Amino acid sequence: MHIAILGNGITGVSAAIRLRELRPDWSITMISGESTYHYSRPALMYIYMGHMGYAETKPYEDSFWGQQRIDLVRGWVTAVDTDARRLELADGRELEYDQLLLATGAKPNKFGWPGQDLEGVQGFYSLMDLERLYRSSEGARRGVVVGGGLIGLELAEMLHSRGIAVTLLVREDSYWNNVLPDEESAMVTELIRAAGMDLRLGVELKEVLDDGTGRATAVVTSEGQRIDCQVVGLTAGVSPNKALAEAVGVPCGRGVLTDSSLRAKVPGVWAAGDCAELETPGEERNMIQQVWYTGKAQGRLAAEAMHAEAEGHALPTYDPGIWFNSAKFLDLEYQTYGQVGFHLPGEQHLVWQAPGKLLRIVHIDGRVVGFNAMGLRWRHLVCEDWIREARNVDFVLAHLEDAGFDPEFYSRHEPEMRRTFADQLAKQTEPALSGQEA
Repeated sequence: MHIAILGNGITGVSAAIRLRELRPDWSITMISGESTYHYSRPALMYIYMGHMGYAETKPYEDSFWGQQRIDLVRGWVTAVDTDARRLELADGRELEYDQLLLATGAKPNKFGWPGQDLEGVQGFYSLMDLERLYRSSEGARRGVVVGGGLIGLELAEMLHSRGIAVTLLVREDSYWNNVLPDEESAMVTELIRAAGMDLRLGVELKEVLDDGTGRATAVVTSEGQRIDCQVVGLTAGVSPNKALAEAVGVPCGRGVLTDSSLRAKVPGVWAAGDCAELETPGEERNMIQQVWYTGKAQGRLAAEAMHAEAEGHALPTYDPGIWFNSAKFLDLEYQTYGQVGFHLPGEQHLVWQAPGKLLRIVHIDGRVVGFNAMGLRWRHLVCEDWIREARNVDFVLAHLEDAGFDPEFYSRHEPEMRRTFADQLAKQTEPALSGQEA
């Protein structure tokens, strides 16, 4: 059995390693036009900022792949014959396969802005984007970043670290408040401005202007204002990279359509990670998940499903589990667990805040369903267990110290948190008590 994997990001790599664990006898080939070896995509910003070299972003020694008998092919796949089960690469090479996993990731969104394809205008997702940014930002005086999210702020921080003035255009009225609750969004908004960046809220991109040679020279905002710049970052989200799948007739929606076992709608083809769109029963919207840990989980599941199919066993199905994400807004650490910002019926919030720190507990009928931590480090497994076990708020308040992960000698805030949460909880329960007394 020969498995071909398109993409060597976290999804493709997780699939390859899990396949080798399950089947020492199968042939595995991982194909990527971007790089020969797997690297940590979130670390790209640190290369640009000078904190790391490319070699330091590779989680595995180059010799690892040979030891695991996982063949690496550097090249772009341009055609797939799904009937003959054969791939064709841009340089004319051909490769036959028995099962094909599409792990082609995502691509930065473009929304048809005039000038969006000029030199100096780009998203930030890949090694090629990093190389492009090196060229575009050389000698640049100002960059404009379009979009309010994690990648946008990372790109702004990168330019800012090199002394390039940065303007951020964000259509929301507070930074990323379509995802973050008001208090967290306000913290990030204040942090960006305190860092000396020009944050413009409620403003969108109208067009990018050409300097006459095919390079960006300025942007025009939705308010009609011109901002001279040499770099334009388009970071208004990403979408599944489904171009190859569509070109070869693999059915797609927003992403490559799969069932709950990550099988695509063509025999012998699977899809996982950022490029996959999992069909869900009934009227529920299909699932697309595009964070590191879900890509890893889907890669492993795709491997297990391929193995189960070959063995004639029931196929495993993807369980998204409890939502988790972590990031940094400049120097502010952020973690989110469970259902925060979902606007669930009956949800209530407890919020403790101090300078540069915040903890939010979301509960329904006294049972915790989500947490946000800003400027704090909380233990992933503890939070996950509390949500999975539907622990009540009183239990969580009594065991706050179990979740804290701040290093020894850091200030401890649990007693203050407990008092604040207890006061808020009492006020939330007062209407219910009053109704019972009536």
